[in-house]
Amino acid sequence: MAWYHNFFHGLPQTAWKAAQTAEQTQLDLELLVETLEFGPGDRILDIFCGYGRHALSLARMGAHVTGVDISEEYIAELQAAAKADKLVLNALAGDFLTLNPDEIGAGRPFAAAYCLGNSFSFFPRAEMLTFLARIADLLVPGGRFLAHTEMIAESVLPDYQARNWQPIEGADGDPILFMVENEYDPLESRIDSHLTYVYQGKTQTRLAQHYVYTLAELTYLFAEAGMSVVACYGTIEGDTFSLGDEAVWVLAERT
Repeated sequence: MAWYHNFFHGLPQTAWKAAQTAEQTQLDLELLVETLEFGPGDRILDIFCGYGRHALSLARMGAHVTGVDISEEYIAELQAAAKADKLVLNALAGDFLTLNPDEIGAGRPFAAAYCLGNSFSFFPRAEMLTFLARIADLLVPGGRFLAHTEMIAESVLPDYQARNWQPIEGADGDPILFMVENEYDPLESRIDSHLTYVYQGKTQTRLAQHYVYTLAELTYLFAEAGMSVVACYGTIEGDTFSLGDEAVWVLAERT
């Protein structure tokens, strides 16, 4: 069983939600609207949607959003929010790699899809190819897909940090202490992150694994999966990616 099947519950969920800002979410939404070329009534797929910080806003704009996430906690929260606001939004709990494609797409393709929040690095090569091919199969011809990752080789390796820690302000004002110890496996091109969360007297630990690809490797994988990369941004404002940028946003089209 992959590490992410047992990761997304408890304090990691609390810390992730507390770390997101309204400003960052707004910038994400502006990039999605500018790059994915969708309109009101179009079907949009949010892969690893979390608690819906993008999906809810897009649904309010008139898009028909389907969100998939492995966290039952987050999906339950998203379903409740969508129901309260009477939004056209379908939220599914499960592993995107193993869910029935007909359950995700309801037999109809999506106009666009996206995967934000640094979740685009969970898979070794064979599974990454399966992941991308599944996305391509769920899109209309010419449909666009936007992926974000901070784990691209050109970003993470020049400033590799074996240890790091930071406080995050919780929703109630109490600090959440987040600490990470990283081990890089060069034969697997993988970073194993041993994470510790401390909040209100509770301590929880997790292991996360992120696979590191060069941008060229990702481009080849996209092509093999049936998508062509049309742009790579190094900032949320859409500047062209350069070596050492903190993250990359890869924009691709189904061929």
